[in-house]
Amino acid sequence: MSSILTNSSAMVALATLNDVNRGLNETQNRVSSGLQVRSGKENAAYFAISETMKGDSGMYKAINEGLTATKNSVATARLGAETVSDIAQKMVERIAFAQSDGVNKADVQKELVALAANMQSAIDQATFNGDDLVGGVAAGESTTVTVVTGVTRAGGTGFNTTKISFDKVDLQAIQTALAAIDVTAADVEDDATTTGVDESNNMQTRLAAAEGQLALSITAATSLGITENTLDGQMQFLESLTDTLDSGISSMVDADMEEEAARLQAYQVQQQLATQSLSIANQAPQNILSLFR
Repeated sequence: MSSILTNSSAMVALATLNDVNRGLNETQNRVSSGLQVRSGKENAAYFAISETMKGDSGMYKAINEGLTATKNSVATARLGAETVSDIAQKMVERIAFAQSDGVNKADVQKELVALAANMQSAIDQATFNGDDLVGGVAAGESTTVTVVTGVTRAGGTGFNTTKISFDKVDLQAIQTALAAIDVTAADVEDDATTTGVDESNNMQTRLAAAEGQLALSITAATSLGITENTLDGQMQFLESLTDTLDSGISSMVDADMEEEAARLQAYQVQQQLATQSLSIANQAPQNILSLFR
């Protein structure tokens, strides 16, 4: 039965066209945004997980930037400690040279003074952006430096941060001790078994003291080197972890562009066919007019 009041065919064609248009619009949105999950409306679980992971990824990147500054400070301090160690080695060698008879100790002392000045210069310059890890600490300050290395949600029990700590080194104390070694002065700590000043013992005392400071400088350089290597390893881990998180987020919310391209073409064809079907259905009432001619 045909009716001029109700066009069932046009209603079906219009409903089909509306469905196609909704699908086409959704596909176009995915193509333009590159996302298949843009809000909790589309996939609540994936949206919640991806947003949390995005937050973690952003925090890891920020923490990595902070570690870069800390690593640079440690690297600068380590270079200063190695320089101090090298200068201390030279000072030990000059003091050992002064042990020999016939050596002009005044000339050796001049060399030691110059080396001590170079050491002080290295210590003063071994800072990065005002961060001094080698000059010792003031009274009441902590010798330990603590830095945040990451975040954790282990066990789903809550949010926490991970940290590492390392100690500052006191190169200034080493420089002060080495600068005080005067190979031309009599040692106040005389050998108790002899009368007067035992110059050989005095020189040995100075050499032993210098050797002790050299050992401390080597320990300082080694400690800072270990810290720098630890920070470098953590930074590499954070970079890999961030890449992994970003990849996981992508797998959940990113649109498959090949699939969306194919779907877009299919919807465009369906839209054309649905439009033609609606046009044909709308011609049905016109056909009824021919019955009254």
